[in-house]
Amino acid sequence: MTTAERAIDPEARLQHALDLSYRYLGFRDRTVAEVRRHLEAKRVEPDTIDRAVAELSELGYLDDARFAQRFTEDRRTLDVWGNERIERKLLGAGVAPEHVAAALGSRTDGGELEAALTVLKRRFRVVPETDRDRDRALGFLVRKGYELEIAYDAIRAYGRP
Repeated sequence: MTTAERAIDPEARLQHALDLSYRYLGFRDRTVAEVRRHLEAKRVEPDTIDRAVAELSELGYLDDARFAQRFTEDRRTLDVWGNERIERKLLGAGVAPEHVAAALGSRTDGGELEAALTVLKRRFRVVPETDRDRDRALGFLVRKGYELEIAYDAIRAYGRP
C-alpha cells in the first residue's frame, strides 16, 4: 500500500500505527506516554494514535501499572536503586502517580534501610570514618535514590559493630 493510499484509508492508518508500535514494543515494555511520543514523532495523526493505544491496551501490550511494577523490581534488584530515584524515573516516563505509588509501596523503610546498607557495604569495603568518606558515602546513596534520612541511618548502621 502506498503512502497516498494509507493517508486516505483510516484502517490502513491504524494498521500502520500498530505496526510502528509493535516494532517499538519489541525491544522492551513501554509506557502509554512513550508509545504516544513515538507515534507522534513518526507523524501519526492524533485520532489514530488514540485508537492504536486503545487497541494495544486492550490486547495487553500496554499496561502502565505492570510497567511500573516490573521497572521497580528490576531497578531494585539489578541496580539497587532507592524509591526516590525509581519514582523520578517512572514519573518521567509518563506513569501515573497512583501506579508509581502502588509499585513502590511493596518496600517499607526497614527494607529501604537494608538495601541501602547492602549497597553501601558493596561500594565501600571499609567503614567510612573520615568526614570526607562519610560525605562520599552519603552522596553515593542519595544518587542511588535513597532518602537522606535513610542514607544517614545506613552510614551510622555500617559504622556500628
